[in-house]
Amino acid sequence: MIVNSDLTMGEGVIERHEAEAFLTLAEELHFGRTAAKLHVSTARVSQTIRKLERRVGVPLFNRTSRHVSLTTVGQQLHNELRPAWDGLRAAVQRAIETGRGLSGALHVAFVSAAAAQLLAGVTQVFREQAPDCEVRIREAQADQILRRIRSGEVDLGLTTLPVDDPDLTHGSVLVREAQMLAVPADHPFARRGSVLSADLTRVPLVRLPGHTEIAPRQAGAGQGALPVGAHARRYYARPDIAYVPISDAPALEWVLVWPADRHTARVRAFVEAADTLIHGHGTTLQPPR
Repeated sequence: MIVNSDLTMGEGVIERHEAEAFLTLAEELHFGRTAAKLHVSTARVSQTIRKLERRVGVPLFNRTSRHVSLTTVGQQLHNELRPAWDGLRAAVQRAIETGRGLSGALHVAFVSAAAAQLLAGVTQVFREQAPDCEVRIREAQADQILRRIRSGEVDLGLTTLPVDDPDLTHGSVLVREAQMLAVPADHPFARRGSVLSADLTRVPLVRLPGHTEIAPRQAGAGQGALPVGAHARRYYARPDIAYVPISDAPALEWVLVWPADRHTARVRAFVEAADTLIHGHGTTLQPPR
């Protein structure tokens, strides 16, 4: 594996090709075998070693027509460079496996029961592609999900647009659903076929950052009205709550969101699984008729 990085050496820097040539020659103790292993010419290996020795200031190898061996300084450099070089290669390999691999764990957040059901379906499709990756679905409060995604606490989450954060990106819209107003069953709005956005200024609104099931309870208890997605009529049906369509409100758009700088193979595969599920088989988040 080629590592495109340099290591500091004293007051200078040892370049990648120099480190590879030195360490390989130190192990092979033969210029021809070293050249073959590195897929370069013998002359190239010799030039690289001479250049490195000039920068160090002393010979690193004893050379005769029949024998190559490390000098005392060469042996010291080998002893100190080998662990550092191996550590660098291992770190790069781990980064590659994390970015490209489909094993390990994927943490996905949601904010409602309907979203959890959708993610369960996506997980089933995802596991067909990545059986060695464990998907851990976590509930998050609506006002915290973007922070948890941004901090890396979860890899991605299912939430609604807009996502006004330059550090986050999102996939295609998976679901669109109408907005509704949850009001107490005895509220005057409950007898209407629909309301307008302007009507929301006439009622106190429940604004709780907590669990999505708590706010409908507050609305049912007469503590205010609550704008919700149409799925709430199915998942949070209560005899003390009426759900009234907000006829002029834009549809809620549900998307998967993740950090823009952490678009790993696992994230890509999960997003693709969501698209496959939704576009191929519909979705549980469609508003009830």
